[in-house]
Amino acid sequence: MKSHPKHLPADERRAVTVEAVVALAADQNPSEITTTAIAKQMGLTQGALFKHFPTKESIVEAVMDWVAERLLSRVDRAMDAAPSPVAAIEAVFTAHVEFVAEHPGVPRMLFGELQRAERTAPKRIAQTIMRRLRSRLTRLIEEGKAAGALSPTLDADAAVTCLIGMVQGLVMQSLLVNDVGRIRREAPRVFAIYLRGIGSHP
Repeated sequence: MKSHPKHLPADERRAVTVEAVVALAADQNPSEITTTAIAKQMGLTQGALFKHFPTKESIVEAVMDWVAERLLSRVDRAMDAAPSPVAAIEAVFTAHVEFVAEHPGVPRMLFGELQRAERTAPKRIAQTIMRRLRSRLTRLIEEGKAAGALSPTLDADAAVTCLIGMVQGLVMQSLLVNDVGRIRREAPRVFAIYLRGIGSHP
């Protein structure tokens, strides 16, 4: 359990709460994380926690907002620093993998929200993250085709599905064997095969 000051500004308290939930989700099923466990992780009472979040769902929504902002910002920085569309595709893949490796609780929460039948605010945010990632990757693939670096007949939509699926597959396999480091170790080799498949020219 981390010890945090009892009196923090509201924004900082909310940020600390998000960090506590992400940390808890790395070791347990996110759906089983209670407000009692979150408060304990923060060294607070439930009453203090509810001053900032009226419900557990509002906490999960804040976590999803945090994930969206952090992940997409990292992806955008990686894209902007890349010298070519193909390099940018790899940079996005690597940035996504690194984010997951640093925050293993995040994919647990994303998968959990996307599996829910009802339409909740956290689920909408999770869907938005996936939609924005797809949009960025589709644009890069089309730019790569236009530049002659990728096969002109490449199905951009299928290529994006494969790329996102590779990250999800790496995540699932690492969770199954309880080895987050496996994501980083296998990602370069997996991407190399992908790159050959989409018709990148040296």
